[in-house]
Amino acid sequence: MRSNVLIGACLLLAGAGLVGAQFVRPAITNGVSFDQRLNSPVPLETVFRDEANQAVPLRTYFGDKPVVLALVYYKCPSLCNLTLTEMTSALKRVSLQPGIDYNAVVVSIDPSETPTLAAEKKANYAKVFGRAGFDSGFHFLTGSQDSITRLANAVGFHYRWDEPTHQFVHAAGIMIATPSGSLSRYFYGAQYAPADVRLGLVDASQHKIGTPVDYALLYCFHYDATQGKYTLAIVNVLKLAAGVTVLCLGVLIFFLMRKDRSDKTRMAWKEARHAR
Repeated sequence: MRSNVLIGACLLLAGAGLVGAQFVRPAITNGVSFDQRLNSPVPLETVFRDEANQAVPLRTYFGDKPVVLALVYYKCPSLCNLTLTEMTSALKRVSLQPGIDYNAVVVSIDPSETPTLAAEKKANYAKVFGRAGFDSGFHFLTGSQDSITRLANAVGFHYRWDEPTHQFVHAAGIMIATPSGSLSRYFYGAQYAPADVRLGLVDASQHKIGTPVDYALLYCFHYDATQGKYTLAIVNVLKLAAGVTVLCLGVLIFFLMRKDRSDKTRMAWKEARHAR
């Protein structure tokens, strides 16, 4: 168990370092990386098996809504469970409805894992989510090595099997893709801010989901690819503040001029009455 925790900590560090400064990589992470492939296509014709053991191309989950995509393996003793728990918890706190506003697709990188195991994992995380829409909106897939390799290479997910520990060594993170299957956002590590995930989904949907508040937030916050998260867009905030200031001044001037005209009219009426 201690070795699993150590490996998980190293891989979290590796995942965080992918978007940060240079550092000395732990030896166990050699050959492991999670590279951004922003705007690159997901191989939608790649076929996997869903938790009901039905052969499904990835295209099944795309077309009209954005997709949250996670590559893990179901027998993982530490990091994958943390990734899936945090992803599910973050989406639980997002008011968007799975199956209607977005799909979540989890793909195993272990070709030996079966749809039966995938179904067990789905049942476990349905309890974590605890909201309607999980069954139709979350999908747990398994597949052949060829399918896994094709998808992993397309999204920049590089991992390896570590014989001494009998584990897959990989980084942690999730992705968001557009309805047409282009990679739109990467969130690294094993903790995902619900606000970031929501903005990522709204962004990837090309504003087909979300509220006016989301659109205002997207004006004030932009996705920083170097950090893998949304950060404050200072220039846009300053523009917005300037616009609000000008608007307030305009309203103030309008009411002052209106009051001035009203006062002049009242004075003129009083003078005419006095003259009689």
